[in-house]
Formats: sequence, structure tokens, C-alpha cells
Amino acid sequence: MGLFSKKTEGAKQQVVQSTEEFMTLVRVYYQSVIAAQLGITNLNMLPDMALFKRMLKIPTEGGKLGVAEKARSRKVLMQDYNLGEDFFKEIDRSIKRNCKTVNDVNGYFYKYQGFNQDLFNLMDKMMTVSFRISLLFNKLLYRSTEKMIHKILTQSEWKDVSMQKSAWAIRKYQESLGYSERWIVDFVYNVFVLAKKDNKNKKKED
Repeated sequence: MGLFSKKTEGAKQQVVQSTEEFMTLVRVYYQSVIAAQLGITNLNMLPDMALFKRMLKIPTEGGKLGVAEKARSRKVLMQDYNLGEDFFKEIDRSIKRNCKTVNDVNGYFYKYQGFNQDLFNLMDKMMTVSFRISLLFNKLLYRSTEKMIHKILTQSEWKDVSMQKSAWAIRKYQESLGYSERWIVDFVYNVFVLAKKDNKNKKKED
């Protein structure tokens, strides 16, 4: 399953969705916003955007990197993964707030990666039998994801000290990055849905 790929079945073109592709497209959007905002011209600083640009042969718009790539990745994420306008507006605001110069970029991505790692590790520890059952039904999964994220962002006392430290770290990342609870829920929910599809596809292949 290749990145940014579609497969043809008869006269129809079917989108090939995967967790890997979704996460890569999100990184492409981040890197495109940063390139356009800071006027970055070195593609080596933006590996995911560079791959996206070359694979889809996206011309540089107005001699400025990031503009066309941002629009294209946003379009794909909205069409293929059903993300709304607010998801991208929050990323734009977060980057504008945290990346004033090129020197801020590495630190920003370090925080973003730490946020993702701590968040998904903690959610994995928190998963109960009822949550795993909700993976079978998307509407139930969304509600379960909402409850779990709300708990991470609001619960002050935890029985497990390591989980409490992870929750506090996530809140610090959230405050620094500037993401709302709704944005985190939408992001995590999409990852869970795609992971479920990945597992189904793997079983079919096996």
C-alpha cells in the first residue's frame, strides 16, 4: 500500500486509506504551513512535504514553497478523511503562535512528537474492555474517545502515578501547542478508525 495512492476497481477509483498515509499527510500539512509562513526554501528541512511534492508533481506556486502543497494536502485530508475546516485552523494558529523564526521549527516538532507519543501511550494504557468493544462501532468509538480525552485533560488525581505524570505532560503540551479538546478528539478518533481498517486489511492479506 503506497502513500498518496488510489486503486482502480472497474471504472471507479477507490481511495486507499491507512494510518501511515493519514499521519504523513498531517505532517505534510504542518510542514507546508511552516514553509509558507517562514519563507523556507530548503526542501531538505521538509522531508514529508518534499516527498508529497515530488510524488504528485505539485508546481511551486508564485515561487513560494508550501502554498500549493498546503492547499493540496488540506484538500486530500478533507475529501478522503472527512476533516473539517476547524482542524486546519487550529494547526495554523498553533504554528503561527509557536514558530516565529526558522530556529523555532525543530523545538515545535519536538513538542508535537512528544505530545503524540505520550497521548497514544496513555490511551493504550487506559483502554478498557468496553472501549475495545467500541472499536467495532464508529459512533460509539467517537463517544468513548471523547470521554477518554476529557479524562486525560481534566482529571487531577490518578491511581497510577505514571499515568498521572503522562496526563500532566499531555496537558502541558496541549497548552503550549494551543489545541482544543475537540481537535485532539478528532485527531485521535481518525487514527483509531484507520488503525481498525489497517487491521482488517492485514487480516485479508494474511
